[in-house]
Amino acid sequence: MRQPPVDYLARTRALYDHLGYTPYRWHHSDDAVPLVMLDKPLSQCRVAMLSSGGVYRRGQLAFHHADDVSFRVIPTDTPTADLRATHFAYDLTDARRDPNVVFPIDTLRSLAGDGVIGGLGPRSYTFMGGIYSTRRVREALVPPLVEQVLTDHVDLALLVPV
Repeated sequence: MRQPPVDYLARTRALYDHLGYTPYRWHHSDDAVPLVMLDKPLSQCRVAMLSSGGVYRRGQLAFHHADDVSFRVIPTDTPTADLRATHFAYDLTDARRDPNVVFPIDTLRSLAGDGVIGGLGPRSYTFMGGIYSTRRVREALVPPLVEQVLTDHVDLALLVPV
């Protein structure tokens, strides 16, 4: 039996209400992002992963607050056992048990091993979602993150929202 879809907007609103935060203002832009077709088969593409799940590697500084616009660079060969998660806006139980639920690195490694994707870039990137200021996301988080991803010479980026 199929489950009905999860209404993430309603769940997020309820969570923010429960935590006592001001209602989350969803960012919407009328600027359409064009669909870009790959110029080679997926099996030949190197993939970067970016996740808003608040994952970090053992030894790195954890994320600390709701408007943290920093990001962490995680080498793609980092053992899963060395990954940690912290976030203010979701239940961390499952992510702490298995970081792949918000940072699917093992799945991407398997896809690379099976030849579905050409491989992984040298690094993955993670930050903490739920940043209230879209201006700070645009001006402080995105430019250095894009610069880092571009230096990895990947063909596409998988965005994992949490």
